[in-house]
Amino acid sequence: MSVGELLAATVPMARTLNLEFLETSAERAVVRLPDQADYHNHVGGPHAGAMFTLAESASGAIVLAAFGEQLSRAVPLAVKAEIAYRKLAKGVVTATATLGRPAAEVLAELDAGGRPEFPVAVHITRESDDAVTGEMTVVWTLRPNG
Repeated sequence: MSVGELLAATVPMARTLNLEFLETSAERAVVRLPDQADYHNHVGGPHAGAMFTLAESASGAIVLAAFGEQLSRAVPLAVKAEIAYRKLAKGVVTATATLGRPAAEVLAELDAGGRPEFPVAVHITRESDDAVTGEMTVVWTLRPNG
């Protein structure tokens, strides 16, 4: 099962919003939110909460792709998130996530007994013209088990 399939199967909000996991690798995660009237806001675009969930899901996908092999010794947890809505989103929107620190650096900190924190940057774009409609940073940690 791919990371995207795993998230779609185990995260109820991902299923509710019908998120489509297009790419899930340790280098990049790309997730699409289809245009769905049930999740529109008062101006006919995706609701801010749906866009937040889209971006947070993309960040979680890259974290699982990059650090999924560490689940036996550490659990990934979102520490904080900040989002900026830049332009009106209409139609299909896509979130693209990238790690803000090299995975090897994060793992070295975990190996040394630390609880590493690392940012994941997410850009949300309109499918129609690739305009950036939002930007999010999610700070994650790998909390050692036990």
